[in-house]
Amino acid sequence: MRRNKKERQKLLKETITENPFITDEELAEKFQVSIQTIRLDRLELSIPELRERIKNVAAKQLEEDVKSLPIEEVVGEIVDIELDRHAISIFDVKQEHIFKRNNIARGHHLFAQANSLAVAVINDELALTVKASIHYVRPAKLKERVVAKAKVTNIENIKGRTVVDVKSFVGTEIVFTGTFEMYRQSQTSEEGNI
Repeated sequence: MRRNKKERQKLLKETITENPFITDEELAEKFQVSIQTIRLDRLELSIPELRERIKNVAAKQLEEDVKSLPIEEVVGEIVDIELDRHAISIFDVKQEHIFKRNNIARGHHLFAQANSLAVAVINDELALTVKASIHYVRPAKLKERVVAKAKVTNIENIKGRTVVDVKSFVGTEIVFTGTFEMYRQSQTSEEGNI
């Protein structure tokens, strides 16, 4: 049974709210209308396309997962995270990140991406960098995408410290490595301070 536009749009909105991952094709089949009709309905209702909906759901999940800092303070975009285990972020080198004379990314951007990822992966309200051992392997350049991968390698409950290794890649080439020793608030340090 075909529904009128108003009723269809109401049901369309409810369906997408229940399942944000439903495709336009599936919606068209469900409501027995063309894909174009579904797209026009979505536009009228200000409902983004599937890719945007997936991105929004993922961003909301990340905001709920990351405890140690607001998600907007992470340098780069976190695309995967499992607290106290591993995390991945991407950082696109743009004009504002480079030295103008040679199109090479300023080092502090690569460090900030790695350090903020090391903070974000900590499952605690407060995580601070105590010590970092870093190595710039090769420069990242304008328009390159830097993928940083963080891995928690050691959690010392007694000292309240966690060690996070970060490797940053452009394609398959390593451009930056860092080992970050992090202080965690909920774990108590023997010295009583950072």
